[in-house]
Amino acid sequence: AVLRLLTWDVKDTLLRLRQPVGESYAAEARAHGVQVQPEALSRSFQEAYGAQSRRFPNYGRGQGLSSQQWWVDVVKQSFRLSGVNEDGALTLIAEKLYRDFCSAHNWEVLPGAGETLSHCCQRGFRMGVISNFDNRLENILSQCNLRHHFEFVLTSEDVGFAKPDRRIFEKALHLSGVLPEQAAHVGDSYTQDYRAARAVGMHSFLLRTAGQSEEPEVPPEHLLPTLFHLLALIEKG
Repeated sequence: AVLRLLTWDVKDTLLRLRQPVGESYAAEARAHGVQVQPEALSRSFQEAYGAQSRRFPNYGRGQGLSSQQWWVDVVKQSFRLSGVNEDGALTLIAEKLYRDFCSAHNWEVLPGAGETLSHCCQRGFRMGVISNFDNRLENILSQCNLRHHFEFVLTSEDVGFAKPDRRIFEKALHLSGVLPEQAAHVGDSYTQDYRAARAVGMHSFLLRTAGQSEEPEVPPEHLLPTLFHLLALIEKG
């Protein structure tokens, strides 16, 4: 079947953080007179984010939390686990960070992403986003000048399912009215992107950034050393 639709993961596929989370959090804390080590914050963030994701999946959708409240709680908990307990300051820091992570201030476009998306649009592919992100994603993509490439942006907060759940992929196929075998997904996670898309019958390509562990089951013609390799692989297939 001829490919008609390309769906894209965002974080670490099209956009990446300009600096580690701990660095951004520590810098914002310093602006409020609070000193914390970035490394400690990075570790605490992983713990707080993991616990919150298990307790309130999909950014609290369906459990009465807004994604803003979800994130403010994660940020505050990250600081508490790092030994900071000034609640007034923490609320200000957390709300400021929520706004900052909504913009190009903290995100940058990966090398080759803009050009590759433009080329794919020029070739006539229909395009969409499938991301385990909250509803700030539309705005972030707009600010990073990528939103115009996509017909739709599906986030796990909007849909209520997160990759690798097949239902978020099925929603994309339904929205665009294409069959799974006419669609391919591009992402950097073996489990959430590559394998999950294949499980619904889509094609998929795995962006293999330097230093990632090898996934034995991925044939070389599905691996992208960089986004620039995508069109050549599609045309070979």
